[in-house]
Amino acid sequence: MAELASIIAAASPLIYAVVGETITEKAGVINLSLDGSIMLSAMTGFAASFITGSVWLGFGAAVVVSALIAALVAFASIELRLNQIAVGFVLFLLAARLSSFLGNPYVGQQAAHVSPMPIPGLSSIPFFGKVLFSHNLSVYGSYLALIGSYLFLYRTRRGLELQGVGERPEAAFARGLPVNRLRYLYTVIGGSLVGVAGAAFSLDVKLGWRDGLTTNFGWISLAIVIFGGWNPMRAALGCYLFGALQLTALKLQPVFPALSQILPVMPFVLMILALLLVYMDAFRHLADRRPGLRRLLGGEPPSAIGTAFRRE
Repeated sequence: MAELASIIAAASPLIYAVVGETITEKAGVINLSLDGSIMLSAMTGFAASFITGSVWLGFGAAVVVSALIAALVAFASIELRLNQIAVGFVLFLLAARLSSFLGNPYVGQQAAHVSPMPIPGLSSIPFFGKVLFSHNLSVYGSYLALIGSYLFLYRTRRGLELQGVGERPEAAFARGLPVNRLRYLYTVIGGSLVGVAGAAFSLDVKLGWRDGLTTNFGWISLAIVIFGGWNPMRAALGCYLFGALQLTALKLQPVFPALSQILPVMPFVLMILALLLVYMDAFRHLADRRPGLRRLLGGEPPSAIGTAFRRE
């Protein structure tokens, strides 16, 4: 029971990042700066919390920084018509270097962090109370982000319009939708959630700042978005699976001390291998013959992802 609660808590930052990137990609934009954005927002959130003593201001500062990076990705794609992959990778490098340079004074410092907040009544429910409702606002917020994004995407008209912008921007424009304006909006919203993920790492899950604190978590988030078939609920399973792998690696370190340098990175390797397995041709052909397996795998990427829309 305690292990399940730990998995859910450890996976909560990934939930924010994966939901944010799913929304962004559903609108047709790829934010490849994710790893650098999480790193810089984690540093910014910790620094703001350290300076002001306020966790809320820490999260707010992290959101602003990551939203600005996402806005740059959108601007370069929509206005300058640059390659989204190239722009995202350059911004990843820039954000990662900035986090290392600007965060150096805060290494080893202590700042205000997210406090535990069990939900009265719900936390006393046998089994589920301890697993789901004995955490803090950061974890509860990941539940809201997950459920809210799913309902928005698949149960509201605005969500269907968002998917139309990413799938068939010409058709969406013909129906009167401001395609590029919506791409700006949803890219910034997605980037804001990535900022929450960064702050959740440094102010809750890892408690502190050091260079490389969140290295590779952005790439894992991008992989989980694909693993989940651009569906928030299925992607959440990937997040919790990764959290379980992390916990397992941590518990195995005392058992296999000779592998203490290898075990912490094994969850990253296993997630990438799982992604490759899911998208192997043989596995896809099997899924084509099994509708149930096809539903489990999830969908295809948005048709217009990574492309710029130009009004004729």
